[in-house]
Amino acid sequence: MRGLEAFFGDWQLTREIREASGGVGRFTGLARWQPDGDGALYVETGDLVLATGRFAATRCYRWGRDLSVWFEDGRFFHTIPAEGGDTGHWCDPDQYDVSYDFSRWPEWQVRWQVKGPRKDYVMVSRYARGEAK
Repeated sequence: MRGLEAFFGDWQLTREIREASGGVGRFTGLARWQPDGDGALYVETGDLVLATGRFAATRCYRWGRDLSVWFEDGRFFHTIPAEGGDTGHWCDPDQYDVSYDFSRWPEWQVRWQVKGPRKDYVMVSRYARGEAK
């Protein structure tokens, strides 16, 4: 079982976002898990490149000891299977299906399939130990 402490520290993060319409976006940056109370604060920072331009991007979540993930405002997001695998999140009217792959730990990836009336994309995030280059 993978515990929360295994994530603590800095990770290189690369992400590819593929729209069903053919558009592609890329994110490159740093993901950091730092102990915070009984859990951890997850913060990612980097550059997001879309067809419309390049943007500085930041995302934050709170993680619980049970690998539950919460939005900054305290709403529950989902719980990560400790050994990897599938879970999801319904955010009306969109379905977010996710698969965590820890088979190459300490390199790992997360694959999101997002579908809704105005959303249809696959997003793959890859994590590797160390600071972003």
